[in-house]
Amino acid sequence: PHHDNLMKTLNDAVVAFYKDLAAHQQAQRVLAFTASEFGRTVKENGGEGTDHGAAAAMFMFGPVKAGVHGAQPSMKDVFGGGGDWLKPTTDFRSVYATAIEKWLGVPSEPVIGKFPLIDCIA
Repeated sequence: PHHDNLMKTLNDAVVAFYKDLAAHQQAQRVLAFTASEFGRTVKENGGEGTDHGAAAAMFMFGPVKAGVHGAQPSMKDVFGGGGDWLKPTTDFRSVYATAIEKWLGVPSEPVIGKFPLIDCIA
């Protein structure tokens, strides 16, 4: 239930933010996304949560193409830590590169290097 509450808090905050943007006719001008410096492990720890790992979900909000972009990591093909880190299937820098190029309209390579873009910006 703790994760459910955290996701509801995130949802409520994003909805309120975009409602405010829409009220000011600015919603189409704002792209937002979540990022974390660490992923999560597969196995639950003793505190009914998970420990730091490698892969994590990112959520984009605003003028984006709906759906899941990228492959789901395998729950069986894991590595590192205690042998239960998910292997990321999309480099987070591809998300950054996409936002830089497709949203800001500038080349991303001088900023973060060369990474494949994702077809997720509407």
